[in-house]
Amino acid sequence: MAAAQTRALVAARWLADAVKSNRVGPNLRILDASWYLSQINRNAKDEFKQTHIPGASFFDIDECCDKSSEFDHMLPSKGEFADYVGNLGIGNNTHVVVYDASDFGSFSAPRVWWMFRVFGHNSVSVLDGGFKSWLREGHPVTEQYTKPQRTEFKATFNGSWVKTYEDVLDNTKTKTVQVVDARAKGRFRGVEPEPRANIEPGHIPGTINMPFASFMDKTTGLELPVEELSKLFLQAGVDMQKPFWVTCGSGVTACHIALAAHLCGHLGVCLYDGAWAEWFTKAAPEHVISEGKGKQP
Repeated sequence: MAAAQTRALVAARWLADAVKSNRVGPNLRILDASWYLSQINRNAKDEFKQTHIPGASFFDIDECCDKSSEFDHMLPSKGEFADYVGNLGIGNNTHVVVYDASDFGSFSAPRVWWMFRVFGHNSVSVLDGGFKSWLREGHPVTEQYTKPQRTEFKATFNGSWVKTYEDVLDNTKTKTVQVVDARAKGRFRGVEPEPRANIEPGHIPGTINMPFASFMDKTTGLELPVEELSKLFLQAGVDMQKPFWVTCGSGVTACHIALAAHLCGHLGVCLYDGAWAEWFTKAAPEHVISEGKGKQP
């Protein structure tokens, strides 16, 4: 068990063994963190009620968030996070395994992995290949759910990992930090629509595009080997010896870049949590780079 706690990824077979040997409990919690963009006609909560990994609880990123923000699922306060995960039976000594049921293999799970780490909990792993791999390998599923007993969780907050609009705006002038965007190429270029109303596609000046799906095997959904991940960063022009920040549409898929970087040994990747939704809303038209119509003055 101890060895698995330091791994950012755990295999479906490892988790299946843990489920089979009744290790799910105060020392090991499984979270289904499925979340979908509005245009994908799937209801993550309803799907969880119908089928999930035995012993799993549902983690709702639209519930565990800063509800005072005008932007979707921004990070909650450390107190709100501690209360939310404590209600899921997670304490400071709990190994947390996060997955989602995306067709990609992983979509939103790395966001929750990153959230735990920014709130001081490093004993967290993403299920490699997600529910997709779990099902492909023929592991058991259930519709049964037993609410875990509440546990106390004490959170800290690593604010240096979270970047604001002002931080990113300043960086467009100083160009001191690399910024990497996880959205699909068409949205980044400005030629495919954004999923949110009143937000046009495009990108922050000077950013590098690394679509989140490129980190996973297209067939299995498994994370690519470290050598291949390193090659992707190199090909994209990201210098892994220097700091970089990540962004996307609303702070979810950017965490795929953080996870891939972590696997390559680059542990301190920072997130622009407001991401493109905030940037487009606040930025001057000249700071919206697009091959489409961009932002009108």
